[in-house]
Amino acid sequence: MLVVRSTTVTAGAIAASRTLSLIVRAGAGFNNIDVAAASARGIYVCNTPGRNAVAVAELTMGLMIALDRHIADAASDLRRGNWDKPRYSGARGLKSRSLGIVGLGRIGLAVAARAAGFGMRLHAVRRPGSDPETYRRIEELNITLHDGIADMAAICDVLSLHLSGTEQVVDSTVLAAMPPGAILLNTARAGLVDSEALIAAMDTKGIRAGLDVFDDEPDGATGTFSSRLVQHPNVVATPHIGASTEQAQEAVASAIVKVVRAYAGGRIVNCVNLETGRVGSHVILVRHEDRVGVLAAVLGVLRRHDLNVAGMENRVFRDSTAAVVTMDLSGFMTPVVADEIAALPHVYQVAVRPVPSGEAAPDAVGVSADGESAAGGGEEEL
Repeated sequence: MLVVRSTTVTAGAIAASRTLSLIVRAGAGFNNIDVAAASARGIYVCNTPGRNAVAVAELTMGLMIALDRHIADAASDLRRGNWDKPRYSGARGLKSRSLGIVGLGRIGLAVAARAAGFGMRLHAVRRPGSDPETYRRIEELNITLHDGIADMAAICDVLSLHLSGTEQVVDSTVLAAMPPGAILLNTARAGLVDSEALIAAMDTKGIRAGLDVFDDEPDGATGTFSSRLVQHPNVVATPHIGASTEQAQEAVASAIVKVVRAYAGGRIVNCVNLETGRVGSHVILVRHEDRVGVLAAVLGVLRRHDLNVAGMENRVFRDSTAAVVTMDLSGFMTPVVADEIAALPHVYQVAVRPVPSGEAAPDAVGVSADGESAAGGGEEEL
């Protein structure tokens, strides 16, 4: 197994080992890992989501306050011996200001909870398919949902980005929609923002920015760094330290240990490259006596009919006298297949059903003939 944080894991590195079977990312994002190469070799890629959410949310709030209260410039002037109270007394304050959040994951919700404590009005971009817990938190925090970023940006004093992807979401259109003097916060990914468009917006309409991520960051922990964004007077910046608190690092380390222990015990948790839905055309369930050779015989029938097993799990009942195997199959299924399997020695029951397009795989491994879940379980999120 391989545990990394920011180190790039290339296809070449993955191919270099004959025994590598698990890659763990110390954090939520995994864009530094060639996931496609890992998947092609049957290697699990797991992450530790949410363990640094509080740290990133705290830095986000810190950047927001620093921009509103001109803390960086005021501190710099004081170090130089300049006392300029009138210049730094013009903060607008955060109470009743509108905060737009792009990305309502763990970090986005953590930011929303802290901003609510400051009395800010909360907005977010609607995300299809959000889980019930997210919707509960949206209602609890009284977050107003919007269909698009530009529409939301037009009414927000602060826009904060908390997406795991790298696709650009803040371009010249979004920046043009933001009110003059509004604040943009990015503690997620540098690629989310058009840097040149941001510089232009800061020059022409006084947009201010709190940034923790940048294009072309140094590879090492220390080094020289030159950036037009960092040098702009409307920017307060930090060197990609959003997740770097002692509390966050301890939480991430603990999560890594749990992932490794689960793997050592035969379970996979927080895996990002396993199919979450049904991948075959049919699901077949076979209840059988738990003895050597039964599954081999079942697989022999499937092979003769050119049916590929896209997913399979066999669960044994207590006392090890019976078991149930559930398989996702790809290929042309006929009633003859089920009849041949049912005629095998030591097979009790066979059930087959087609998989509707887009159906998610059940948490339970065993599925009864009527399609209801037969047992709890499934993947766990730490």
